[in-house]
Amino acid sequence: MRQNWRLLAGPLIALLVLWLADGGLSAPARITLVVTALCISWWLLEALPMAVTAMLPLALFPLTGVVSSDDVAHAYGSPIILLMLGGFVLSRAMERSNTHYHLALMALHAVGSGSERRLVVGFMLASAMLSMWISNTATTLMLLPVALALLQNLRAPELGVPLMLGIAYAASIGGIGTPVGTPPNLVFMQVYADTFGREIGFVQWMGWALPVVALLLPAAMLWLTRGLSQPLAAELPERLPWNAEQRRVLAVFALTILAWVTRSEPFGGWSAWLGLPGASDATVALLAAVALFVVPDGRGGRLMDWEHAVQIPWGILLLFGGGLCIAKAFASSGLSAVIADQLQGLAGLPPWALLLALCASVTLLTEATSNMATASLLMPLLAAAALAMGLAPETLMVPAVISASCAFTLPIATAPNAIVYGSGAVLMQRMAREGIVLSAIGALIIAGLFALRA
Repeated sequence: MRQNWRLLAGPLIALLVLWLADGGLSAPARITLVVTALCISWWLLEALPMAVTAMLPLALFPLTGVVSSDDVAHAYGSPIILLMLGGFVLSRAMERSNTHYHLALMALHAVGSGSERRLVVGFMLASAMLSMWISNTATTLMLLPVALALLQNLRAPELGVPLMLGIAYAASIGGIGTPVGTPPNLVFMQVYADTFGREIGFVQWMGWALPVVALLLPAAMLWLTRGLSQPLAAELPERLPWNAEQRRVLAVFALTILAWVTRSEPFGGWSAWLGLPGASDATVALLAAVALFVVPDGRGGRLMDWEHAVQIPWGILLLFGGGLCIAKAFASSGLSAVIADQLQGLAGLPPWALLLALCASVTLLTEATSNMATASLLMPLLAAAALAMGLAPETLMVPAVISASCAFTLPIATAPNAIVYGSGAVLMQRMAREGIVLSAIGALIIAGLFALRA
Protein backbone atom coordinates (compact mmCIF):
# COMPACT_ATOMS: atom_id res chain seq x y z
CA MET A 1 0.00 0.00 0.00
CA ARG A 2 2.81 2.41 0.90
CA GLN A 3 4.46 1.74 -2.47
CA ASN A 4 1.20 2.59 -4.26
CA TRP A 5 0.99 5.91 -2.45
CA ARG A 6 4.56 6.72 -3.42
CA LEU A 7 3.79 6.02 -7.05
CA LEU A 8 0.66 8.17 -6.91
CA ALA A 9 2.43 11.01 -5.09
CA GLY A 10 4.87 11.53 -7.98
CA PRO A 11 2.31 12.67 -10.59
CA LEU A 12 0.44 14.72 -7.96
CA ILE A 13 3.63 16.58 -7.00
CA ALA A 14 4.46 17.13 -10.68
CA LEU A 15 1.03 18.64 -11.32
CA LEU A 16 1.35 20.83 -8.22
CA VAL A 17 4.72 22.14 -9.45
CA LEU A 18 3.16 22.92 -12.84
CA TRP A 19 0.27 24.76 -11.17
CA LEU A 20 2.69 26.84 -9.07
CA ALA A 21 4.89 27.66 -12.06
CA ASP A 22 4.63 30.75 -14.21
CA GLY A 23 1.65 30.44 -16.55
CA GLY A 24 3.65 32.03 -19.35
CA LEU A 25 5.80 28.95 -19.91
CA SER A 26 5.83 27.43 -23.38
CA ALA A 27 4.40 23.95 -23.91
CA PRO A 28 7.88 22.29 -24.14
CA ALA A 29 8.95 24.07 -20.94
CA ARG A 30 5.82 22.89 -19.12
CA ILE A 31 6.41 19.31 -20.26
CA THR A 32 10.04 19.49 -19.15
CA LEU A 33 8.98 20.84 -15.76
CA VAL A 34 6.41 18.07 -15.24
CA VAL A 35 8.73 15.23 -16.30
CA THR A 36 11.57 16.59 -14.15
CA ALA A 37 9.30 17.00 -11.12
CA LEU A 38 7.97 13.47 -11.60
CA CYS A 39 11.50 12.01 -11.81
CA ILE A 40 12.73 13.90 -8.77
CA SER A 41 9.63 12.93 -6.76
CA TRP A 42 10.03 9.26 -7.52
CA TRP A 43 13.78 9.47 -6.84
CA LEU A 44 13.15 11.08 -3.45
CA LEU A 45 10.29 8.75 -2.51
CA GLU A 46 12.05 5.65 -3.94
CA ALA A 47 8.79 4.71 -5.61
CA LEU A 48 10.71 2.79 -8.27
CA PRO A 49 14.36 1.81 -8.66
CA MET A 50 16.24 5.00 -9.57
CA ALA A 51 17.47 3.57 -12.87
CA VAL A 52 13.90 2.70 -13.88
CA THR A 53 12.71 6.24 -13.16
CA ALA A 54 15.65 7.55 -15.19
CA MET A 55 14.19 5.85 -18.28
CA LEU A 56 11.17 8.19 -18.26
CA PRO A 57 12.98 11.06 -20.05
CA LEU A 58 14.17 8.58 -22.68
CA ALA A 59 10.55 7.79 -23.55
CA LEU A 60 8.65 10.98 -22.77
CA PHE A 61 10.82 13.73 -24.25
CA PRO A 62 10.95 12.31 -27.82
CA LEU A 63 7.28 11.35 -27.55
CA THR A 64 6.29 14.93 -26.78
CA GLY A 65 8.81 16.52 -29.14
CA VAL A 66 10.76 18.35 -26.43
CA VAL A 67 14.03 16.64 -27.41
CA SER A 68 14.72 14.74 -30.62
CA SER A 69 15.42 11.02 -30.57
CA ASP A 70 18.97 11.66 -31.76
CA ASP A 71 19.66 14.03 -28.88
CA VAL A 72 18.20 11.57 -26.38
CA ALA A 73 20.33 8.76 -27.80
CA HIS A 74 23.40 11.01 -27.48
CA ALA A 75 22.55 11.67 -23.83
CA TYR A 76 22.29 7.99 -22.96
CA GLY A 77 25.40 7.10 -24.96
CA SER A 78 27.57 10.15 -24.31
CA PRO A 79 31.36 9.90 -24.09
CA ILE A 80 31.13 10.59 -20.36
CA ILE A 81 28.95 7.51 -19.89
CA LEU A 82 31.51 5.48 -21.82
CA LEU A 83 34.23 6.93 -19.57
CA MET A 84 32.22 5.83 -16.56
CA LEU A 85 31.72 2.37 -18.07
CA GLY A 86 35.45 1.90 -18.61
CA GLY A 87 36.14 3.17 -15.10
CA PHE A 88 33.67 0.67 -13.63
CA VAL A 89 35.37 -2.22 -15.45
CA LEU A 90 38.79 -1.08 -14.20
CA SER A 91 37.41 -0.78 -10.67
CA ARG A 92 35.88 -4.26 -10.89
CA ALA A 93 39.22 -5.73 -11.99
CA MET A 94 40.92 -4.18 -8.96
CA GLU A 95 38.27 -5.65 -6.66
CA ARG A 96 38.42 -9.07 -8.33
CA SER A 97 42.19 -9.30 -7.92
CA ASN A 98 42.19 -7.68 -4.46
CA THR A 99 44.60 -5.03 -5.74
CA HIS A 100 42.68 -2.29 -3.94
CA TYR A 101 43.16 -4.10 -0.60
CA HIS A 102 46.94 -4.12 -1.08
CA LEU A 103 46.90 -0.40 -1.89
CA ALA A 104 44.87 0.27 1.26
CA LEU A 105 47.31 -1.69 3.41
CA MET A 106 50.19 0.31 1.92
CA ALA A 107 48.56 3.53 3.09
CA LEU A 108 47.76 2.11 6.53
CA HIS A 109 51.27 0.81 7.10
CA ALA A 110 52.77 4.10 5.88
CA VAL A 111 50.96 5.98 8.66
CA GLY A 112 51.19 3.22 11.28
CA SER A 113 48.93 2.45 14.24
CA GLY A 114 50.89 3.70 17.23
CA SER A 115 47.99 5.81 18.49
CA GLU A 116 44.24 6.08 18.10
CA ARG A 117 44.61 9.21 16.01
CA ARG A 118 47.16 7.67 13.66
CA LEU A 119 44.97 4.62 13.11
CA VAL A 120 41.97 6.74 12.11
CA VAL A 121 44.15 8.96 9.89
CA GLY A 122 45.61 5.89 8.19
CA PHE A 123 42.19 4.48 7.36
CA MET A 124 41.01 7.88 6.11
CA LEU A 125 44.05 8.26 3.85
CA ALA A 126 43.48 4.78 2.43
CA SER A 127 39.79 5.50 1.90
CA ALA A 128 40.37 8.85 0.18
CA MET A 129 43.16 7.51 -2.01
CA LEU A 130 41.12 4.58 -3.27
CA SER A 131 37.88 6.49 -3.80
CA MET A 132 39.63 8.89 -6.17
CA TRP A 133 39.75 6.01 -8.65
CA ILE A 134 37.15 3.41 -7.64
CA SER A 135 33.64 3.87 -6.29
CA ASN A 136 33.27 5.19 -2.77
CA THR A 137 30.82 2.36 -2.11
CA ALA A 138 33.40 -0.29 -3.00
CA THR A 139 36.06 1.54 -0.98
CA THR A 140 33.89 1.63 2.14
CA LEU A 141 32.80 -2.00 1.79
CA MET A 142 36.41 -3.09 1.45
CA LEU A 143 37.79 -1.15 4.44
CA LEU A 144 34.86 -1.75 6.80
CA PRO A 145 35.62 -5.44 7.62
CA VAL A 146 39.28 -4.58 8.30
CA ALA A 147 38.27 -1.79 10.67
CA LEU A 148 35.65 -3.90 12.45
CA ALA A 149 38.15 -6.73 12.97
CA LEU A 150 40.62 -4.29 14.54
CA LEU A 151 37.95 -2.83 16.82
CA GLN A 152 37.05 -6.29 18.10
CA ASN A 153 40.64 -6.82 19.24
CA LEU A 154 41.01 -3.42 20.90
CA ARG A 155 39.72 -2.12 24.19
CA ALA A 156 39.01 1.35 22.88
CA PRO A 157 35.25 1.96 22.79
CA GLU A 158 35.75 5.63 21.93
CA LEU A 159 37.53 4.66 18.70
CA GLY A 160 34.60 3.02 16.90
CA VAL A 161 32.65 6.10 15.78
CA PRO A 162 35.62 8.18 14.56
CA LEU A 163 36.99 5.18 12.67
CA MET A 164 33.71 4.27 10.98
CA LEU A 165 32.80 7.84 10.11
CA GLY A 166 36.36 8.56 9.01
CA ILE A 167 36.20 5.78 6.41
CA ALA A 168 32.83 6.98 5.08
CA TYR A 169 33.61 10.69 5.03
CA ALA A 170 37.06 10.21 3.49
CA ALA A 171 35.55 8.07 0.72
CA SER A 172 33.18 10.91 -0.19
CA ILE A 173 35.92 13.54 0.02
CA GLY A 174 38.43 11.53 -2.01
CA GLY A 175 35.89 11.02 -4.78
CA ILE A 176 35.89 14.76 -5.39
CA GLY A 177 39.51 14.70 -6.52
CA THR A 178 39.21 13.16 -10.00
CA PRO A 179 36.56 13.15 -12.74
CA VAL A 180 35.99 9.40 -12.29
CA GLY A 181 35.92 9.60 -8.49
CA THR A 182 32.15 10.10 -8.28
CA PRO A 183 29.39 10.34 -10.93
CA PRO A 184 28.34 13.98 -10.23
CA ASN A 185 31.76 15.15 -11.43
CA LEU A 186 31.04 13.56 -14.80
CA VAL A 187 27.55 15.06 -14.88
CA PHE A 188 29.13 18.51 -14.69
CA MET A 189 31.69 17.70 -17.38
CA GLN A 190 29.08 16.46 -19.83
CA VAL A 191 26.59 19.30 -19.23
CA TYR A 192 29.43 21.81 -19.57
CA ALA A 193 30.59 20.25 -22.84
CA ASP A 194 27.06 20.05 -24.27
CA THR A 195 26.19 23.62 -23.26
CA PHE A 196 29.39 25.48 -24.08
CA GLY A 197 31.13 23.21 -26.58
CA ARG A 198 34.31 23.05 -24.49
CA GLU A 199 35.72 19.93 -22.90
CA ILE A 200 36.99 19.77 -19.32
CA GLY A 201 40.00 17.47 -19.01
CA PHE A 202 41.47 15.54 -16.09
CA VAL A 203 44.12 18.12 -15.29
CA GLN A 204 41.69 21.03 -15.29
CA TRP A 205 39.22 19.23 -13.04
CA MET A 206 41.93 18.17 -10.60
CA GLY A 207 43.20 21.75 -10.51
CA TRP A 208 39.78 22.77 -9.17
CA ALA A 209 39.10 19.78 -6.94
CA LEU A 210 42.38 18.76 -5.35
CA PRO A 211 42.71 21.98 -3.30
CA VAL A 212 39.29 21.19 -1.82
CA VAL A 213 40.42 17.65 -0.95
CA ALA A 214 43.72 18.97 0.43
CA LEU A 215 41.86 21.22 2.89
CA LEU A 216 38.69 19.26 3.63
CA LEU A 217 40.34 15.88 4.31
CA PRO A 218 42.69 17.22 7.03
CA ALA A 219 39.78 19.20 8.47
CA ALA A 220 37.75 15.99 8.68
CA MET A 221 40.68 14.21 10.30
CA LEU A 222 41.10 16.92 12.92
CA TRP A 223 37.39 17.08 13.67
CA LEU A 224 36.84 13.32 14.00
CA THR A 225 39.99 12.65 16.03
CA ARG A 226 39.74 15.67 18.34
CA GLY A 227 39.08 13.47 21.39
CA LEU A 228 41.58 10.73 20.58
CA SER A 229 44.99 10.86 22.20
CA GLN A 230 45.70 7.44 23.71
CA PRO A 231 48.54 5.21 22.53
CA LEU A 232 47.42 2.07 20.77
CA ALA A 233 49.07 -1.28 20.23
CA ALA A 234 47.04 -2.31 17.21
CA GLU A 235 48.46 -4.79 14.75
CA LEU A 236 47.49 -4.05 11.19
CA PRO A 237 46.98 -6.98 8.81
CA GLU A 238 50.27 -8.12 7.36
CA ARG A 239 51.19 -6.94 3.91
CA LEU A 240 51.23 -9.96 1.64
CA PRO A 241 53.44 -10.11 -1.45
CA TRP A 242 51.91 -8.92 -4.70
CA ASN A 243 51.03 -11.75 -7.07
CA ALA A 244 51.34 -11.60 -10.86
CA GLU A 245 47.66 -10.76 -11.40
CA GLN A 246 47.73 -7.84 -8.97
CA ARG A 247 50.93 -6.42 -10.45
CA ARG A 248 49.44 -6.54 -13.93
CA VAL A 249 46.16 -4.94 -12.85
CA LEU A 250 48.16 -2.23 -11.09
CA ALA A 251 50.22 -1.67 -14.23
CA VAL A 252 47.07 -1.22 -16.38
CA PHE A 253 45.63 1.05 -13.69
CA ALA A 254 48.79 3.21 -13.53
CA LEU A 255 49.07 3.49 -17.31
CA THR A 256 45.42 4.48 -17.54
CA ILE A 257 45.86 7.27 -14.99
CA LEU A 258 48.99 8.46 -16.81
CA ALA A 259 47.12 8.51 -20.14
CA TRP A 260 44.21 10.43 -18.61
CA VAL A 261 46.40 13.04 -17.00
CA THR A 262 48.69 13.60 -20.02
CA ARG A 263 46.11 13.38 -22.82
CA SER A 264 45.96 17.14 -23.34
CA GLU A 265 48.76 18.43 -21.07
CA PRO A 266 51.55 19.44 -21.17
CA PHE A 267 51.99 21.18 -24.53
CA GLY A 268 48.89 19.59 -26.02
CA GLY A 269 49.54 16.16 -24.51
CA TRP A 270 50.03 12.87 -26.29
CA SER A 271 46.84 13.33 -28.33
CA ALA A 272 48.47 16.32 -30.06
CA TRP A 273 51.94 14.76 -30.29
CA LEU A 274 50.57 11.64 -31.98
CA GLY A 275 48.09 13.51 -34.19
CA LEU A 276 45.01 11.98 -32.51
CA PRO A 277 42.60 14.89 -32.03
CA GLY A 278 39.65 12.54 -31.57
CA ALA A 279 41.17 10.91 -28.48
CA SER A 280 39.20 11.47 -25.29
CA ASP A 281 39.18 10.27 -21.70
CA ALA A 282 36.47 7.81 -22.75
CA THR A 283 38.83 6.42 -25.39
CA VAL A 284 41.45 5.75 -22.74
CA ALA A 285 38.92 4.14 -20.39
CA LEU A 286 37.52 1.80 -23.04
CA LEU A 287 40.97 0.76 -24.26
CA ALA A 288 41.95 0.04 -20.65
CA ALA A 289 38.81 -2.06 -20.22
CA VAL A 290 39.62 -4.05 -23.37
CA ALA A 291 43.22 -4.51 -22.20
CA LEU A 292 41.94 -6.12 -18.99
CA PHE A 293 40.17 -8.76 -21.08
CA VAL A 294 43.32 -9.37 -23.14
CA VAL A 295 46.19 -9.40 -20.62
CA PRO A 296 46.78 -12.85 -19.00
CA ASP A 297 46.48 -13.01 -15.22
CA GLY A 298 49.34 -15.49 -14.79
CA ARG A 299 46.96 -18.26 -13.72
CA GLY A 300 45.62 -19.37 -17.08
CA GLY A 301 42.92 -16.71 -17.31
CA ARG A 302 42.62 -13.00 -18.02
CA LEU A 303 42.63 -9.97 -15.75
CA MET A 304 38.88 -9.57 -16.35
CA ASP A 305 36.11 -11.87 -17.56
CA TRP A 306 32.52 -11.16 -18.52
CA GLU A 307 31.15 -12.97 -15.47
CA HIS A 308 32.66 -10.27 -13.25
CA ALA A 309 32.20 -7.41 -15.73
CA VAL A 310 28.41 -7.80 -15.76
CA GLN A 311 28.42 -7.04 -12.02
CA ILE A 312 29.26 -3.38 -12.59
CA PRO A 313 26.44 -0.96 -11.61
CA TRP A 314 24.66 -0.68 -14.96
CA GLY A 315 21.81 1.18 -13.29
CA ILE A 316 24.11 4.13 -12.59
CA LEU A 317 24.71 4.48 -16.33
CA LEU A 318 20.95 4.67 -16.95
CA LEU A 319 20.57 7.16 -14.10
CA PHE A 320 23.36 9.26 -15.56
CA GLY A 321 21.75 9.18 -19.00
CA GLY A 322 18.42 10.28 -17.56
CA GLY A 323 20.06 13.25 -15.88
CA LEU A 324 21.81 14.31 -19.09
CA CYS A 325 18.55 13.97 -21.00
CA ILE A 326 16.81 16.27 -18.50
CA ALA A 327 19.66 18.75 -18.91
CA LYS A 328 19.17 18.74 -22.70
CA ALA A 329 15.44 19.28 -22.25
CA PHE A 330 16.02 22.25 -19.94
CA ALA A 331 18.16 23.90 -22.63
CA SER A 332 16.07 23.04 -25.69
CA SER A 333 12.72 23.94 -24.08
CA GLY A 334 13.92 27.32 -22.84
CA LEU A 335 13.26 26.41 -19.20
CA SER A 336 16.87 27.12 -18.24
CA ALA A 337 16.61 30.65 -19.58
CA VAL A 338 13.35 31.28 -17.71
CA ILE A 339 14.83 30.10 -14.41
CA ALA A 340 18.03 32.07 -15.06
CA ASP A 341 15.99 35.24 -15.46
CA GLN A 342 14.40 34.60 -12.07
CA LEU A 343 17.85 34.23 -10.52
CA GLN A 344 19.33 37.44 -11.91
CA GLY A 345 18.54 39.24 -8.66
CA LEU A 346 21.25 37.17 -6.98
CA ALA A 347 23.90 38.87 -9.10
CA GLY A 348 24.02 41.75 -6.62
CA LEU A 349 25.29 39.51 -3.82
CA PRO A 350 29.01 39.47 -2.98
CA PRO A 351 30.68 36.42 -4.58
CA TRP A 352 31.51 34.83 -1.23
CA ALA A 353 27.91 35.17 0.00
CA LEU A 354 26.48 33.80 -3.24
CA LEU A 355 28.84 30.83 -3.24
CA LEU A 356 28.35 30.09 0.47
CA ALA A 357 24.56 30.09 0.04
CA LEU A 358 24.89 27.87 -3.04
CA CYS A 359 27.24 25.36 -1.39
CA ALA A 360 25.16 25.14 1.79
CA SER A 361 21.93 24.71 -0.21
CA VAL A 362 23.35 21.95 -2.40
CA THR A 363 24.77 20.11 0.59
CA LEU A 364 21.39 20.32 2.34
CA LEU A 365 19.55 19.11 -0.77
CA THR A 366 21.92 16.17 -1.17
CA GLU A 367 21.16 15.04 2.38
CA ALA A 368 17.70 14.03 1.12
CA THR A 369 18.39 12.80 -2.40
CA SER A 370 21.18 11.22 -4.42
CA ASN A 371 24.06 13.41 -5.46
CA MET A 372 23.52 12.22 -9.03
CA ALA A 373 19.94 13.50 -9.02
CA THR A 374 21.04 16.77 -7.41
CA ALA A 375 23.78 17.33 -9.98
CA SER A 376 21.53 16.39 -12.89
CA LEU A 377 18.92 18.93 -11.79
CA LEU A 378 21.24 21.81 -10.91
CA MET A 379 23.93 21.77 -13.60
CA PRO A 380 21.80 23.10 -16.49
CA LEU A 381 20.17 25.65 -14.17
CA LEU A 382 23.46 26.94 -12.84
CA ALA A 383 24.97 27.11 -16.33
CA ALA A 384 22.16 29.40 -17.43
CA ALA A 385 22.20 31.37 -14.17
CA ALA A 386 25.95 32.04 -14.41
CA LEU A 387 25.61 33.41 -17.92
CA ALA A 388 22.67 35.59 -16.86
CA MET A 389 24.78 37.02 -14.04
CA GLY A 390 27.76 37.61 -16.29
CA LEU A 391 29.89 34.98 -14.53
CA ALA A 392 32.03 32.20 -15.96
CA PRO A 393 29.85 29.04 -15.85
CA GLU A 394 32.34 27.08 -13.75
CA THR A 395 32.12 29.75 -11.04
CA LEU A 396 28.77 28.32 -9.95
CA MET A 397 28.75 24.84 -11.47
CA VAL A 398 31.96 23.47 -9.98
CA PRO A 399 31.35 24.53 -6.34
CA ALA A 400 27.82 23.14 -6.56
CA VAL A 401 28.82 19.76 -7.95
CA ILE A 402 31.63 19.42 -5.40
CA SER A 403 29.17 20.30 -2.62
CA ALA A 404 26.94 17.46 -3.82
CA SER A 405 29.61 15.07 -2.50
CA CYS A 406 29.79 16.75 0.92
CA ALA A 407 26.62 15.47 2.57
CA PHE A 408 27.84 13.95 5.84
CA THR A 409 24.85 14.28 8.17
CA LEU A 410 22.32 11.52 7.41
CA PRO A 411 22.68 7.82 6.56
CA ILE A 412 20.56 8.25 3.42
CA ALA A 413 22.77 11.05 2.08
CA THR A 414 25.49 8.84 0.56
CA ALA A 415 26.20 5.14 0.17
CA PRO A 416 29.28 5.29 2.49
CA ASN A 417 27.14 6.90 5.22
CA ALA A 418 24.52 4.16 4.82
CA ILE A 419 27.13 1.39 4.92
CA VAL A 420 28.80 2.48 8.15
CA TYR A 421 25.41 3.19 9.74
CA GLY A 422 24.32 -0.32 8.77
CA SER A 423 27.33 -1.76 10.58
CA GLY A 424 25.68 -0.85 13.88
CA ALA A 425 28.78 0.95 15.12
CA VAL A 426 27.36 4.45 14.60
CA LEU A 427 24.05 5.86 15.86
CA MET A 428 22.15 8.25 13.63
CA GLN A 429 22.24 11.00 16.27
CA ARG A 430 26.04 10.75 16.50
CA MET A 431 26.42 10.79 12.72
CA ALA A 432 24.20 13.86 12.56
CA ARG A 433 26.20 15.69 15.25
CA GLU A 434 29.54 14.98 13.64
CA GLY A 435 28.34 15.34 10.07
CA ILE A 436 26.53 18.65 10.32
CA VAL A 437 29.71 20.38 11.53
CA LEU A 438 31.80 18.81 8.78
CA SER A 439 29.16 19.72 6.16
CA ALA A 440 29.36 23.33 7.33
CA ILE A 441 33.17 23.23 7.21
CA GLY A 442 32.96 21.82 3.68
CA ALA A 443 30.64 24.59 2.52
CA LEU A 444 32.99 27.22 3.96
CA ILE A 445 36.08 25.68 2.36
CA ILE A 446 34.49 25.26 -1.07
CA ALA A 447 32.90 28.71 -1.06
CA GLY A 448 36.12 30.33 0.18
CA LEU A 449 38.34 28.69 -2.44
CA PHE A 450 36.07 29.55 -5.35
CA ALA A 451 35.35 33.04 -4.09
CA LEU A 452 39.09 33.69 -4.33
CA ARG A 453 38.97 32.52 -7.96
CA ALA A 454 35.91 34.61 -8.87
